[in-house]
Parts: sequence; C-alpha cells; structure tokens
Amino acid sequence: MNEPDTALLRLLETLRERGYHFITPTPATHARVVARPGRERAGDLADVLGWSLPFARGLLDAELLELLDAAGVLEDAGEGLVRSAVRVSWLKGRLFVHSAYPTQDEDAVFFGPDSYRFADLIEAELTRHCPAGARIVDIGTGSGVGGIVAAGLCADASVVLTDINPKALRFARINAAAAGVEAACVEGSDLSGVEDGIHLALANPPYIMDEGSRAYRDGGEMRGGKVSFDMARMAVAKLAPGGRLVLYTGSAIARGEDVLRDALQGLADENALDFSYRELDPDVFGEELDQPPYAEIERMAVVGAILTRG
Repeated sequence: MNEPDTALLRLLETLRERGYHFITPTPATHARVVARPGRERAGDLADVLGWSLPFARGLLDAELLELLDAAGVLEDAGEGLVRSAVRVSWLKGRLFVHSAYPTQDEDAVFFGPDSYRFADLIEAELTRHCPAGARIVDIGTGSGVGGIVAAGLCADASVVLTDINPKALRFARINAAAAGVEAACVEGSDLSGVEDGIHLALANPPYIMDEGSRAYRDGGEMRGGKVSFDMARMAVAKLAPGGRLVLYTGSAIARGEDVLRDALQGLADENALDFSYRELDPDVFGEELDQPPYAEIERMAVVGAILTRG
C-alpha cells in the first residue's frame, strides 16, 4: 500500500482499538440531524468521522490528526476549520471507510442502511450453507461490505471485489485489509476479468432513478432495476454448479407491478435456475417519490433475490 492507504488502514485499526462506533443513516436522516441548532461544527469524534461536520484541529489528539493528514483526507472548511473527506462506519464488528456526507461526487462511495440490510441477507443465506474454499465475487463492491462479510462466514474462501469506480476499489481494499480478508480487486463494468466457476456471487447495485445519472446511485431503466438485472445476468453466466447469486436491491412498484421481479423470474427460467424473491422492506426512501421519475410509482421496496444453479 502507498502512504495514504496505509494511513487509512492504521486509522481503522486505531479507531477499532478505541471502540469507535457509528451507524450511518440515510442521507435524508443525516441532513435532518446536522441541520439542528448547535450542529454547525463537530463536538466529538463521531461528529468528525460519522456526521461529517467541520472541526477545529484541537478537537482531535495528535495520533488521529497525523493519520488523517497522512491519508490526505482533511479539507479546508473555512473559518479555521477542517473537514474529513471520509466517514467511518461500524457494521457487524468491523469498521468501513467510505465517502463523507453529502455523497454527491461522481465517484462517491456510498454506505448506509442498504449496507446493513445487505449484510443481514448474506448472513441469513450463508448461515444455511457456504462450502469451504468457495470462490466469492462481490460485483459492484462499493466499500466491500458483501465480500468482506461473506468471507467471514465461509472458511478458506477466495474473494474477488469488482467495481467500475477506482475509489471504491481503493476503499474496499483497505476495508478488507482491516477486516483481515485477502481480496483481489478487479476494475471494470462487467465480469470479463473474472474466471468462471463462481460459487457465490454477491451484488448490491444502485436502484434509484437518479436524474443526475450518478453511477453509485442510478439504477437505469426498468424503473431503476436495469443495473440490477444486468449484474444478475452477468453473474449467472459464470456460476459453478450449485453456485448462487445473492442479489440485494430495490424495486419501484406501480399498481402492484414489480418489473424487476418478473425480469429476474424470466432470467431464472431461461437458465434453469432455482429462484426465490422476497421483499425485505416494503417502503424505503419515500422522499424519492417527490422526484419527477417517480410520478407513477407508489412505493419503493428493497428486495432479496437468490438465483441458484442446480
């Protein structure tokens, strides 16, 4: 690792030793919390690395400041204050570095409630069965949650993390190292750089119909389900016999119609795959319904789909 990456890894290790703990909420909740009176600047470490508030350097001790400086993540916030360009969040006993709030940059690395639900889905699936020595591929890995959580549940697994975003792969690599997980990182928009014979494919793709077409957020056509469907199609083509795809995503529902579910069912039928699908939460990100692309949508559900090759 280069010096900035090593510093971020050491930051995660130091924060874990100190018992740092922050749960990242939705952007809408985050915005409401930091808009409250008295939240103009950070008052503690969670404000700095969780709530992304500007802070005076004197708030943190020398060790943490040195690591943040060495990582190159401190930005001028004006009026003698600085701000961290990264957040650090807790998930299932591990710490993950990801982009600071607000996540508006084209290469932002998102982490939030979907990350926690995705991890729960993986845990539920792998508690039932995960073969030793499994080949795990986390497609569109983001901060690396899927591959890292799965690796902790499967003995002697080999892990590949893929993404189109170099910053995401950078953070995922650091997060994996902090979790003690060896992982290969592959940059690309498809799985051409990944060998066939995948035992466990994981995906938590973007599913919002984003007018800004931000890659980490925009799910494309099919009411935001196109990226999810494309990832599923790529993954099932490379599954080993008995291999599974665990897909966590969202589906926009209008008049009871779930176009993503129907498309995935068709994919499963075409490839003679076992298919299960369930809503994990029937109504999330309701604020999106105020946006023009959602004029006909009644609700946004988060769903889990499992496709298994016999």
